[in-house]
Amino acid sequence: MLKLTKKADYGLMALKYLAEHPEMPALSAKDIADAYGIPAQLLAKILQQLTKSGLLRSHAGMNGGYALAREAREVSAFEVILAIDGPFFITSCTKGKTGCELTPSCTIREPLARVNDTIAGVLKSISIQDLAEHEHPPGHAREASALVELTL
Repeated sequence: MLKLTKKADYGLMALKYLAEHPEMPALSAKDIADAYGIPAQLLAKILQQLTKSGLLRSHAGMNGGYALAREAREVSAFEVILAIDGPFFITSCTKGKTGCELTPSCTIREPLARVNDTIAGVLKSISIQDLAEHEHPPGHAREASALVELTL
């Protein structure tokens, strides 16, 4: 089963929350964690990671916290997942330094690579603004259902 890590879930939730509150110059990890009932310490580490990757800006001081480094519509779900979990692969054989011993006779490597690329494409097309609006732009449901219909 394909599944995002909890850290990626929390990162997406945090950026969505920041996008939903543009009137706030910065929000603390605790503010965001309290809003969703998630562990504040874990979220703080995730937010630091997203800051290092350039997706967030951190502000020190009494009214400090985190803010989006770019407009919410310019940040994709893929970028957030990549910043938190690293490269996205549905199977270890599609990419990587070491090849699989079955590569010469493998019949599913290329179809799985296409599935991986399609999933990555859908995630790249979903912005944090899309998540904040609670709607998917036209075409996303069609793209997601196309993923399910792919056959090997």
